[in-house]
Amino acid sequence: MEERLDKIDKLDYEHILMVKAVWYYYIESYTQQNISKLLGVSRSKVISLLERARQTGVIQFNVRQESSRRMQLEQDMIARFGLSDVFIVPGASTLTSPNESIAQAAAMYILRRAEDNAFINMGYGDTTSRILNHLATAAQSPLNVVSLTGGVNYYLPNTRSNVFNARLYLIPSPLLLSSGELRQSLRQEPDVGEIFRMIPLSSMSVVGIGSMNDQATILKNGILNQNDFTFLKMQGAVGDVLSHFLDKNGNPISIELEDRLMSTPLEELRKLDNVIGVAGGARKAEAILAALRGGYLDVLITDEDTAKLLLETPEP
Repeated sequence: MEERLDKIDKLDYEHILMVKAVWYYYIESYTQQNISKLLGVSRSKVISLLERARQTGVIQFNVRQESSRRMQLEQDMIARFGLSDVFIVPGASTLTSPNESIAQAAAMYILRRAEDNAFINMGYGDTTSRILNHLATAAQSPLNVVSLTGGVNYYLPNTRSNVFNARLYLIPSPLLLSSGELRQSLRQEPDVGEIFRMIPLSSMSVVGIGSMNDQATILKNGILNQNDFTFLKMQGAVGDVLSHFLDKNGNPISIELEDRLMSTPLEELRKLDNVIGVAGGARKAEAILAALRGGYLDVLITDEDTAKLLLETPEP
């Protein structure tokens, strides 16, 4: 009995330390070194307490949008592009890591709207991988995540994820197969077919939007080479959604690669409810515009500068 009470007292003490560390760090703006001296623990212990507080939900970050300018931008975007919602973060030029900031904003947006035991479809790419890791770290109960494409590595926990509170339902396949025949054969496999049957039943879908520059995920990871990219640009490609390439009006570009691609077709994506597109930065503006014109998105999460660029672009 005494041993059990000692264990409870120790847990209570740890919790009190954690709350104090959070208060001094986030409310009083103390440095970690100052908190270390104040609480009589090592600086590494303070770091551990702050991290545990973030993981367990003791500290939760909420973004208050008090800027009427940003709220007006959101309303203008909704009206212009027929969206159900828009969430805008500060301009990419003011952010240290725009991609990371937009991914964190997307994770907050999704968590506030996802019901318990919800199933969420997730697209392929760097931004969506970041979103997934933020979601799985912050979620109070396990999320159910269904992949919209092949390419398993982008759906796995990253090296920074100490907590990964998600059940993954992944298409067991590379993103791009060596032949159309192999792709067709894999689509007939029960394990693959099961995932594709789950996709229309999920409550929301999250997709990134790729651009046609040297930073494109599909180029950096070696799935496509520079010659492939040049050929796509010559055909009018301005970006991609789920690795399907689009022209400036959002029309799919028919290429041989499509036959080898393990990805949810764009026509199927258009039929899904609550498709959330997440992308920002001037280099992606043209690709985002194409995705909007194609009618593939219901919600857009982006930054202020990009939203302005999109609104300033005249209709074709």
